[in-house]
Amino acid sequence: MTASPAGLRCETKDGVAVVTLDRPERHNAIDLATAAGLSALWREFRAGDEVRAVVLTGAGDRAFCTGLDRAAEVPQPPSPYAVDDPLLTVGPKANDLWKPVIAAVNGMACGGAFYLLGECEFVIAAEHATFFDPHTSYGMVSAYEAIAMAQRMPYGEVMRMALMGTAERIGARRAHETGLVSEVVAGPLLLDAALRAAAVLAAHPTEAVQGTVRAVWSAHEAARAQAFAHAPHLIALGNLPPERQARLFADRTREHRVR
Repeated sequence: MTASPAGLRCETKDGVAVVTLDRPERHNAIDLATAAGLSALWREFRAGDEVRAVVLTGAGDRAFCTGLDRAAEVPQPPSPYAVDDPLLTVGPKANDLWKPVIAAVNGMACGGAFYLLGECEFVIAAEHATFFDPHTSYGMVSAYEAIAMAQRMPYGEVMRMALMGTAERIGARRAHETGLVSEVVAGPLLLDAALRAAAVLAAHPTEAVQGTVRAVWSAHEAARAQAFAHAPHLIALGNLPPERQARLFADRTREHRVR
């Protein structure tokens, strides 16, 4: 295993890699270097036999990931028909990795975190984990994020989360009830629970495991791809100008309810 990329930690033992988003001072938000590092790691896992299962988590207990770092500068083309989104390539499936990835969510998971959660096989959450989508609160279209969650949650739950923005968060128990989360554990037990499941997957014949991952993914792949095709146009048409987004973010309230 090569050295961990910027903003990430990676440790491998007995066929299981633990990939940690390691920017706790930024709530594990993803900057451009971290986005490139995630893509590189998935490609590395794809190319070798050392890793047979992956646990993806965030450093600390305040946040799993809060999406794209707002300080990241992403130049956009001057066309309403194209949007450059660095998070489109941060997930394992986007990098043709079919080894199973388990998400261990330890705190907030919001916005662009759903690019990652949408491409994990299943999610284990700490009791204090929360899930929300802030886009509409800041004058942004929730497209890729909501589409990813629509593969995991009932329509009404996805729509409510996407539309309510920062006013409401889904607690771990409610996330379990909706199917987004497969298991809820006490915070100190989170990594052990994820590693226990990953060890089982790593012990199975990897060809059968990867084939199963690919088969189940194919059940919703066509609908996801079709929906993704509409996303750039909806974002280009519906997003407020960056300066208005920034004002809304600066004036944001910390008040919210958890359900």
